[in-house]
Amino acid sequence: MSKLKKKFRQIQKLPDWLFIPPALLIKFLKTFIMRTEVIDPLNLIENARGHVTVTWHNRLMFFPAMFPPATRKRTVAVVSPSRDGQYITDLISHFGLKSLRGSSNKKGAVVQREAIKAINDGFHVSFTPDGPRGPKYRMSRGPIHLASVTGTPVIPISINASSYWQIKSWDNFQIPKPFAKLTMILSEPIKIPPNLTDDELEYWRTTVEAALMKITEDRSR
Repeated sequence: MSKLKKKFRQIQKLPDWLFIPPALLIKFLKTFIMRTEVIDPLNLIENARGHVTVTWHNRLMFFPAMFPPATRKRTVAVVSPSRDGQYITDLISHFGLKSLRGSSNKKGAVVQREAIKAINDGFHVSFTPDGPRGPKYRMSRGPIHLASVTGTPVIPISINASSYWQIKSWDNFQIPKPFAKLTMILSEPIKIPPNLTDDELEYWRTTVEAALMKITEDRSR
């Protein structure tokens, strides 16, 4: 690894202004270049309050931009405490989203308390349940546990691009090509029962994972 690259990787937080150009570019592409469609038969974007949402890590690029500003302002994203998570936090802040920094392995108890408070205050809590390091399309238990404790449903959400490039990363992160069609699909909310045993937690984890995969298009699979 070169000295310059090594020095860059040691930087935990970049200046906020560096994230303004990519945020503006994403907004411009979504508004003027990409074709978009939202499939939301239950009108959850307008009507849902204080839900848990899950979407795969490799669909994040246009995820904030696909929602109206009012929905973004009442959404809190659970983001990894890693350096990459800091970059994501800084980027999505330009879309009006707040962040909770932590994961199931680090700062989990703090994030859990803050997520419960956010749900009770009417905010959506958004997870990328296969992040931050995978395996790809393998859901963690965190969203299920939060939904069970708070009594709020889980909404699976997918963004499918008609054409895209893939990065050679653990999740094959997708970069939609110019003029691609972006389709965001909101699945029916899944109610999670309270006081789950370990086996029941796994059952509902696989149930939500299957529901999210049902609305996920991936030509590499």
